[in-house]
Amino acid sequence: MFQSFDAPSGQADTGARIDALRALMARDGLDAVLVPRADAHQGEYVADADARLRWLTGFSGSAGFAIVTADRAGVFIDGRYRVQVRAETNPAIFTPVNWPETGAADWLRAALPQGGTVGFDPWLHSVAETEALSRKLHGSGIALTPVGNPVNAIWTDRPAPPVGTARIHPQALAGATPDERRALVAAELREAGQGAAVLTLPDSISWLLNLRGSDIPRNPVVQSFAIIDDSGAVQLFADAGKFGPDVRAHLGNGVTLSPPESFATALGALAGPVRIDADSAPVAVEAALTAAGATVVHGRDPVALPKARKTPAELDGMRAAHRRDAVAMIRALAWIDAQPPGGFSEIDTVRALEGFRREAGAIDISFDTICGSGPNGAIVHYRVTEATDRTVQAGELLLLDSGGQYPDGTTDITRTLAIGDPPEAARDAYTRVLQGMIALSRLRFPKGLAGRDIEAVARAPLWQAGMDFDHGTGHGVGAALCVHEGPLRISRRSELPLEPGMIFSNEPGYYREGEWGIRIENLIAVEPATGPDGRDLLGFETLTLVPIDARLIEPGMLSRAEIAWLDAYHARVAAEIGPLVPAEARNWLAAATSPLGAAV
Repeated sequence: MFQSFDAPSGQADTGARIDALRALMARDGLDAVLVPRADAHQGEYVADADARLRWLTGFSGSAGFAIVTADRAGVFIDGRYRVQVRAETNPAIFTPVNWPETGAADWLRAALPQGGTVGFDPWLHSVAETEALSRKLHGSGIALTPVGNPVNAIWTDRPAPPVGTARIHPQALAGATPDERRALVAAELREAGQGAAVLTLPDSISWLLNLRGSDIPRNPVVQSFAIIDDSGAVQLFADAGKFGPDVRAHLGNGVTLSPPESFATALGALAGPVRIDADSAPVAVEAALTAAGATVVHGRDPVALPKARKTPAELDGMRAAHRRDAVAMIRALAWIDAQPPGGFSEIDTVRALEGFRREAGAIDISFDTICGSGPNGAIVHYRVTEATDRTVQAGELLLLDSGGQYPDGTTDITRTLAIGDPPEAARDAYTRVLQGMIALSRLRFPKGLAGRDIEAVARAPLWQAGMDFDHGTGHGVGAALCVHEGPLRISRRSELPLEPGMIFSNEPGYYREGEWGIRIENLIAVEPATGPDGRDLLGFETLTLVPIDARLIEPGMLSRAEIAWLDAYHARVAAEIGPLVPAEARNWLAAATSPLGAAV
């Protein structure tokens, strides 16, 4: 299995671990410590060696942080994890804190009214994050102090860092050579008058050098740091054991390989101006540059936007991967419908889907499959374990959010399925979620708009009924890279203008805690569009080609245009994927893609 069903964490040892941490804090004169989810690369998914938040608290979500003082411990989570955090942490020790409604500064002011010293590991917190927190603590008597990692100091059996094998990502799939990509970044640095840029995001480095890796499950990146100068030369800092002779030859003379331990020393040799991305570069990077007298310039990672604007080859690869993944998903959906309610479980479903994906050519999954039946569907990032596995019953909803990693592309899809007769309230909510997804899919909009400018389109049908969801509407997606790719988002906080070639998820949802969850997700690529007056606009190409469960739709709530879109989408699925589907799923696909308009 790509995915295991072991419980990711436990509460048994968290009390002893917190006691040990507090003893260390008292010894070192710390009134509080910050414990982030992120690693030194600001990764959403981290190696076991960097899973400090999970080890200390039991919380296994992919976003969040903790603050520990002598008498309290808060675990800060956003709307995706507010059910999950209560299930995974000990309420006698940890208090869930709704973030961003309550920020770290507000919490610290309340916890340390007389002021105090807050320790943080400068390798695990970004420059922007730390500067923002310092500003909000101004005048409180609370000081942030860089320290050696306190969790590492008490984690006696901490796993070793990963040394996964690196591989070459072929030029035919990338659409450019590493030399061409390095030259593109170098030209930007010269234009900006900057001598070098520090790269700390592994997906940026992997994209730049046409590399893929196996250090982090689900994310085919090479964990590394890099420095690129204005000539395009790259210093790559990574464990040499990751690179075979073919990969070393692929890197060429323009890339020098050095051990990770030499990264800080190399920073001290730079004069500048040196660009760092304040949103992702660790505080320790800026500190090393400043100590050496280098001029530091804050700017966006110079790889981020070129990586986001997919090349024609990358788009073709994503389309091909989605066609193969559609076959796997359709086989899985047909399999689910063939099972008697009460006769299969969440784990059974995940195993079946993984088998179909393997047969379709997946080399991994793009994240642990979210397969939640009934109340588990309301846990936005639910991960089934042997302990939580439920039998899927009649009258329930089954939320299935999953994706595959293929050599040529990354997929991410959510379908919510009716098992027998669904609750009436679920039909209304499902139809509103579908309306929002269709509205965003059909949208045509002026150039220059950002994710925050268009997100309301997907929420409006829910808002009209006083409903909403506590996660973003869409995230960026990499091409055979990370399923969550920054800095792209369709959310109220995203200011980055959308451009052709960018790929996003389109995934509105609605969740009723303790009962069910609903989410419908396709991946969409930004493409040029034209208005009736010849105006240049942008729109979306839908990449995902899998039927949407019509059994949950209230047809009378849909407009003619919405029904026409759904029928056209299903006709496209039938035409493009139908010939690829094995015989045992063809009847199911024909029924699942039958026109809704003919029935209303």
